[in-house]
Amino acid sequence: MDGARTGEGAARLAWLDALRGLAALAVAFHHATYHYAPGLRRQITAWFDPGMYGVMVFFLVSGYIIPASLERSRSLGRFWVGRVFRIYPLLLFALTAVVVIAATDMWPLRDGLAELDRWAVALAHLTMLQDLLAVPNALNVLWTLSYEMLFYLLVAALFAVGLHRRSAGIAAGLAGGAAAAVALGGLVPATALTKVAGVTPVVTVTALVMAAAIGCAFCRRPQVRAAGAVLGGLLAVVLLAANGRVPLWEGLVILAVMFTGTALYRAERGQIRVRAAVLSAGAVLVVAVAAGLWHMGGWGLPADEVLGLRRAWASALVLAALTFAAGMALRHRAMPRGLTILGVISYSVYLLHPVLLIVSDSLFGRPRQDAPFWLALFLAALVAAALLTQRLVERPAQRLGRRVARRLTSGPTTGANNGTTPHADTDRTALTH
Repeated sequence: MDGARTGEGAARLAWLDALRGLAALAVAFHHATYHYAPGLRRQITAWFDPGMYGVMVFFLVSGYIIPASLERSRSLGRFWVGRVFRIYPLLLFALTAVVVIAATDMWPLRDGLAELDRWAVALAHLTMLQDLLAVPNALNVLWTLSYEMLFYLLVAALFAVGLHRRSAGIAAGLAGGAAAAVALGGLVPATALTKVAGVTPVVTVTALVMAAAIGCAFCRRPQVRAAGAVLGGLLAVVLLAANGRVPLWEGLVILAVMFTGTALYRAERGQIRVRAAVLSAGAVLVVAVAAGLWHMGGWGLPADEVLGLRRAWASALVLAALTFAAGMALRHRAMPRGLTILGVISYSVYLLHPVLLIVSDSLFGRPRQDAPFWLALFLAALVAAALLTQRLVERPAQRLGRRVARRLTSGPTTGANNGTTPHADTDRTALTH
């Protein structure tokens, strides 16, 4: 969680802040070019996808730091309190802004939202799993939070049953599953559960199961805590396998990338062999690139468009991997202050930029040709707004979260004790973009 950092701890985590800052800026830049520099966007995306690059860097950082945060606390209850107060205050702020914008007819809701039951839409977004519940994302960037929540549920389950150190094998296994999913094609159609049972029932059951799983984390009986965590893990598996919006191979690739970050963390801490982590990371990268290249060939697009999509996908993944590797290699060195500041406000940058783009479009429209000045002005305004929300929304909520965690989880610890004490400040660096 956010807080002052000094000395060795600050130096250790500065590289993660720098990566998060770079990733947030890449995603915001990518989306802003649609509005202010479409010509530049077409030139860039013919070779490279900045948005996918930023998201994959985020997923690697999340995979690296979230399990460390859980193991440091040694309590599923403290972990979930930290996640709630880290993620939800700014998420609710952004969603409220969307509702206000729609209510004032400044901008319509995204396609498909108005046709669904409003309570199901709200409940789906509160679970953060809306992208796996056949509910359109109220903001285009929120799909990543669904995979963040999947990862939290899986990590909590693995921790509860003592399998949390097997991240290298899990990452490689997920990559293998992605390869098999590509080979098998659409064996399980997208959103299969909601097509059979309906959106509202699936959303309701998901919310109840998730509430039970997280609620069990605060029980005093270890068997109940473990059962709740396993229940949450099973929910994640079912939704990923049978109700994803994206093809199964893509969901598996995303989780494989996140567990790759975990494997690299464990290798750095001496918990697994470096060779195992590197081999796992290499396998995930190869499968992720190959799966995307194979899948993109079946869309029936013109050959030049397919070639551009393939180049953009492959280069984004490879450069994300190289960026994370460079960050690890430089982790003991001072990082540029601008990037570390961007890292501190990266969640605000990530959630606010689509809201500000909507407001900008509704008030000023879009320029008829590339406008680099307006692009730069938008990014500057975004950083200023993110500094404000980080200070006024995120930071107070995190302070409150620490107090709540101390009060609610002053009892026993939960799950496996791995005998190590991860970084003392890992919770603040967790990915919540």
